Amino acid sequence: MPAHIMSAFDRDLEATQALVLRMGGLVETALLDASEALETRDDDLAARVRAGDAAVDALEDQINAECARLIALRAPTAVDLRTVLTVMKIAASLERAGDYAKNLAKRTAVLSQMTQVPGATGSIRRLAKAVVVMLTDALDAYIRRDVKLAEDVRQRDRDVDQMYNSIFREFLTHMMEDPRTIGPCMHLHFIAKNIERVGDHATSVAEQVIYLVTGALPEEARPKVDSTGSMGTRG
Repeated sequence: MPAHIMSAFDRDLEATQALVLRMGGLVETALLDASEALETRDDDLAARVRAGDAAVDALEDQINAECARLIALRAPTAVDLRTVLTVMKIAASLERAGDYAKNLAKRTAVLSQMTQVPGATGSIRRLAKAVVVMLTDALDAYIRRDVKLAEDVRQRDRDVDQMYNSIFREFLTHMMEDPRTIGPCMHLHFIAKNIERVGDHATSVAEQVIYLVTGALPEEARPKVDSTGSMGTRG
């Protein structure tokens, strides 16, 4: 392939990767803002998180369009095509993570009218921060093509699961001790499960990095420690 075509592909790919990083930054901010809105009962901040999801969706559409254009116009080699497809899969994971942040924000207004559960929102915010660090590191691993960092992110999914399980047990204790907390604890459990699923998507990004660099997905099943069951928490 002529050198000028290769350089054009690289320039286009770099621009598309910048969109992915922008999208990741929006999702990270949305998660942190949504958890802060929950803890402080800030309905205005929660509303901004919900409204901001449109920008995340728009970026995914733009990334997919740019990737389709790259494939059509640049005729990428097998390795370059793998990169383009990885970008699309990462964007899809980020879009879903953004949806979970929006779901979290949707429940803030409801919970602000309900009985407060001592310590619960702080625990959720710590879980959100841990997941955001995973997502940040997964994207960093992608930019650096760092398999070791990607595998580290993948292993940290177990830590997030353990945090989630601890929060779940905390909610069960509250519900058994005070029936007034049953309603808010069910909402809070939904939120915690959504955040845990963002951790799954961060892990998916890390696995895509491993695939991109090595040509194969990890052979071992990802570590999971979820002993709570589903409790009807699909987002």
